[in-house]
Amino acid sequence: MAGADVKCGSHLKSSDELTGFPVFPEGTKSLVSRFNTRDVWKKFHDKKDAYGVSYKLCVFSGCQNVDSGIGVYAGSHDSYRVFAPLMDKVIEEYHHIKPDDKHVSDMDASKLICPPLPPDEASMIVSTRIRVGRNLEGYPLAPGVTKEQRDDIMQKVVEACNTFKGDLKGTFYPLQGMDEKTQKQLIADHFLFKEGDRFLESCGCNRDWPSGRGIFHNAEKTFLVWVNEEDQLRIISMQNGADIGAVFERLSRAANHIESVAKFSHDEHLGYITSCPSNLGTALRASVHIKLPKLSARKDEFQAIADKFYVQIRGIHGEHSESVGGVYDISNKRRLGRSEVQLVQDMYNGVKAMITREKELNKQ
Repeated sequence: MAGADVKCGSHLKSSDELTGFPVFPEGTKSLVSRFNTRDVWKKFHDKKDAYGVSYKLCVFSGCQNVDSGIGVYAGSHDSYRVFAPLMDKVIEEYHHIKPDDKHVSDMDASKLICPPLPPDEASMIVSTRIRVGRNLEGYPLAPGVTKEQRDDIMQKVVEACNTFKGDLKGTFYPLQGMDEKTQKQLIADHFLFKEGDRFLESCGCNRDWPSGRGIFHNAEKTFLVWVNEEDQLRIISMQNGADIGAVFERLSRAANHIESVAKFSHDEHLGYITSCPSNLGTALRASVHIKLPKLSARKDEFQAIADKFYVQIRGIHGEHSESVGGVYDISNKRRLGRSEVQLVQDMYNGVKAMITREKELNKQ
């Protein structure tokens, strides 16, 4: 029998303390606070998914961190099925995708329409970076994975990376036992990832740190794979300059190769499965750092172009950061319900429109 209501907030130390219906402070905006209704709580508060991950753990991050945007993490692919009355509402609100909608994945870079930019336009783009998150089929996600499973996942990814040839060939560096020289170099290259934030801490993603985590990168440092950060794989392709097509081609080739060796968790409704519902579908973020001093001074017009092409504007260090020297991070906004090719196309089209407007403003 569920106990008395529990007040949400940072005083909660573990999901075991959710002994009753979680009550959020007034003004809480998270999706979990909206969709974890009393009826949903009553139905699931004592349930677990197929991997033994409890409903309470799936919602705990949002209950402890009441400033969460979503506040829900899936413990496995099965969490999305078993806890569907909560998950479907969160997904529909965030992605505008209904439970019977289908997702089509497409990592075929040849379908991307992105002719090289002329030199005067290309010079505005400082760098290009495209990444996808992936998880292996047959394992729980980060909140539910055991130390042994995490080590096993790392071993499988390392074996896949060891079969790369040509420009993808490189070296894997485990975080545990890493020597100081390697660590300093990876920090200097901005490749080293840190232990997850308080939101990930709450749902168990940071357990056993740094065991079972590592980084692979190629010799040219244009391709890397993070192993067992928030998702089991974060596959990243990047380079200086404006060659969006080359960056996506490299990413597609690498992701398709890894998947031929180690199958990714995927279904026809949710696409590629991720622990945070916000990344479902493609788990793709295609971005450029771009100099737009004139356009960015016209905030409303800048935002209107972004909205038209489904891209988002961030500061140079990502979300909630400021621009430095008129340089902004422009990336695709959509994740689920559109293919990877379509999302990179969103970014290319949005960036092209912004460049065109910047040139017009320069002439004026």
